[in-house]
Amino acid sequence: MSFFNQNYNYPRNYNANGAGWVNPAAFGQSPIVQMPTPESSGYSSANPSISSQSYGYGFAPGVMNAPAAPAYPAAPALPYPTMGFGMPMPGGPSPGGYGAPAMPAMPMPMPGASYGGGPSFGSASEDPAQLQELPFQAVSVPIAEGMFSSLGERGSGFRSQTDVQDYYVLRNQCLESGSLFEDPEFPATSSSLMFSRRPDRHYEWLRPHEISEAPEFFVEGFSRFDVQQGELGDCWLLAACANLTQDQKMFLRVVPEDNSFEDDYAGIFHFRFWQYGRWVDVVIDDRLPTYRGELIYMRSSEKNEFWSALLEKAYAKLHGSYEALKGGTTCEAMEDFTGGVTEMYDLKDQTPPNLFQICEKGFQRNSMFACSIEPDPNVTEAETREGLIRGHAYSITKIQLADIVTPTQSGKIPLIRLRNPWGNEAEWNGAWSDQSAEWRFIPDEQKEELGLSFDNDGEFWMSYRDFCKYFDRIEICNLSPDSLSEEQANRGKLRWEMSTFEGEWAVGSTAGGCRNYLNTFWHNPQYVIHLEDPDEDDDEGKCTVIIALMQKNRRSRRNMGVDCLTIGFAVYRVTERDLAQKPLKMNFFKYNASVARSPSFINLREVSCRFKLPPGDYLIVPSTFEPNEEGEFLIRVFSECKNSMEENDDEVGVGDIDDRVHPDDINRGGGRYIAPDVPIPSQPSPQRQAMERLFLEVAGADGEVDWVELKRILDHSFRDDLPKSSSVNGLNKSYANQQNASNYDDGGGGGGGLLAQLCGLFCKDTPFAEAFGVNDGGAAGPGGDPSANLQNQIVPVQRVDQSGDGFSKDVCRSMVAMLDVDQSGKLGFEEFQTLLTDISKWKAVFKLYDQDQTGRLSAFELREALNSAGYHLNNRILNGLVHRYGSRDGSIAFDDFIMCAVKIKTMIEIFRERDTEGTNMATFSMDEWVEKTLYS
Repeated sequence: MSFFNQNYNYPRNYNANGAGWVNPAAFGQSPIVQMPTPESSGYSSANPSISSQSYGYGFAPGVMNAPAAPAYPAAPALPYPTMGFGMPMPGGPSPGGYGAPAMPAMPMPMPGASYGGGPSFGSASEDPAQLQELPFQAVSVPIAEGMFSSLGERGSGFRSQTDVQDYYVLRNQCLESGSLFEDPEFPATSSSLMFSRRPDRHYEWLRPHEISEAPEFFVEGFSRFDVQQGELGDCWLLAACANLTQDQKMFLRVVPEDNSFEDDYAGIFHFRFWQYGRWVDVVIDDRLPTYRGELIYMRSSEKNEFWSALLEKAYAKLHGSYEALKGGTTCEAMEDFTGGVTEMYDLKDQTPPNLFQICEKGFQRNSMFACSIEPDPNVTEAETREGLIRGHAYSITKIQLADIVTPTQSGKIPLIRLRNPWGNEAEWNGAWSDQSAEWRFIPDEQKEELGLSFDNDGEFWMSYRDFCKYFDRIEICNLSPDSLSEEQANRGKLRWEMSTFEGEWAVGSTAGGCRNYLNTFWHNPQYVIHLEDPDEDDDEGKCTVIIALMQKNRRSRRNMGVDCLTIGFAVYRVTERDLAQKPLKMNFFKYNASVARSPSFINLREVSCRFKLPPGDYLIVPSTFEPNEEGEFLIRVFSECKNSMEENDDEVGVGDIDDRVHPDDINRGGGRYIAPDVPIPSQPSPQRQAMERLFLEVAGADGEVDWVELKRILDHSFRDDLPKSSSVNGLNKSYANQQNASNYDDGGGGGGGLLAQLCGLFCKDTPFAEAFGVNDGGAAGPGGDPSANLQNQIVPVQRVDQSGDGFSKDVCRSMVAMLDVDQSGKLGFEEFQTLLTDISKWKAVFKLYDQDQTGRLSAFELREALNSAGYHLNNRILNGLVHRYGSRDGSIAFDDFIMCAVKIKTMIEIFRERDTEGTNMATFSMDEWVEKTLYS
């Protein structure tokens, strides 16, 4: 069955129909759009500049005159739930594109932004100059039990790279021991057959030599007629296998030639499948499920040929069980066999007028095709009067414009050859079927070129018109350039041009959600695609582009749809001036509409769309629908002519400090501003002088402090910037920790009484003065012993947790390591002064973004905060920092921000020390690298 399961009726256009929406108005917009009144703006798809392959979805008010709004048909009830504020897609024809989904006249109301607390997108209170873009919508597709899932989604089929079974090692072990391989990861038990129920009868697992007297892997080679369907409803997989046999290079990549029942036979076989940008090798034993001595699942037309049955078993192992293959999509199986990009088109409501040209170009580039008819909900795989099977996947094996000569005229007719995976007499019985009268109009030389035969082998021809009339869906798998062999290229086969990138959506960093969440949308990964030349035969001078976004590694023991993120993408036209900023910030997306997009966000493994765009530079922003949904993805771009793709991300390095960080802010923080164009104050601030005196007293006779002593100084000096403790008063508890430091530290280097006096001086005329025994005259309390005065006020503690209040021990140790050149574990006075300047600068930056004074930043603000501190990082590093230092609520505390800055500065300085020539390259030996990284 083709993406059908008896438990659900799937929406007809759940996959966005293979064609993306294009907004022609956005191509002509100015950077700042003056918005008219809401009553005068509108959206329309009735624009003549829309390509025949593109949906018009938006009109930018104030840029072009809005045409009269078309009369949109009423939206039907959808057979699936929508997410958030999604709007239904009418299925009837519209004036734009080719039956494009009609869109509403005005944007729908948006929810509030998830961060920043600003006005919601599209609200009346928003900046009047902001471009009102059509809201994005999300569709949630129900995936039934047994629905096709992405590789490794269910069970134990997918293994980590550290636990991969090595075919050659295992085979040699079996040959040496004289035993036949038995796979412990996919045992010959009922759990490998079914996961939802127990088998209804006893199945026996037999090896091929127990089924046939002379088993062979291939009998006279391989062909599409070797694939016969068994009891399992995986005709979609058989259709993909039949297509695979027609390309020798691709077939032998999936089915290695070293599989054999003769040479070095040990009961072990292996197959290769493409998964998320890499090929994985799947090892199986050759025990196959049988009933009364006969194979129950996929088999060959020759009883002693077993490559197809073993291939099916390897694919079942990768999914966790045979039952997991029940109900799926041919396009995803073809993608797993080839590493290509798939498209799917509905042939009833939204057939592109140039679909045959799309198929013909795909066939020229060795694309693989499959098709299906909507199933009968009451009868499984019901047969129509025309001999076609409903809910069944057919493979398309040839597409041809054939010469035809009739008594009245001559010309060419588009014909399509299809194959029923059953491989029997169940064939089309209409025009151009086997032995039909229409064939007498085809010249003999044309028949020979078509390879015409009239056997009862499940293969037949149809006219393109009848194909579109009787079939409901066509699936296309466009192959990557490396799939084309030299021999095929010599025969005139063409290649797709492909670019690919891997990325990640990380909570609080690069998981910004869709454009509906303007405040965080720009944090998503961004990719620039350069389209240089238009298609050779395109009259409008446009480029064919297929964009495919696939989410990776969404593994679950449940069904695919439960755990898949709702994903999609938007495309923006950009100029060289725009690309001077990396990445593009919120203002760009606020004042520029997307020129193209996936029609909806959807919870499937992959979203792919075809566009026709003018040559130029485009920014692709892949995202989840909601912010803070974490996952990995693979994005690929196919085009007919050359394209190039790069990530629009910042380069790692050091830049200027934010202009808003004033020298006085650093001086007030205890540091000294060291910018060359600003004079250093002749006298340090009182705060800095007090901290320097405190350092000298704590350091003791050796004039140095270790991390424990540094923590004491910093905890007090920056107590107002740290998150407040919820237990004992933060300062009292901090001081209690100091008083009890002797419990764990004998090298304090200074007396607690003197430290208390100094701390008391800092707290004069504050609510904490009483706690330190400071009277109105500034002296200690009665008896001159502040320690004694405090004993009555501090809660006794047993042993101090060094990682409790204040700066963590890790950040204090890292600060020491950052400036500790001789690796003594201590800082001298000059090093301490440098540290104060750095911390004061980072503190001033932190306060710029901690506007609510909570002592925490949103993780989404980390990039901007570090940029203000003069550090530029790319997405991969930012994701690592957020994973390492972010909290569960998506915030970063002050001391964690300081830790980030310390780590970044330390690592950059270690690198620069070795990169003496400024080549952005440095060389370390193993021991040097381990020493530098461990101590830092």
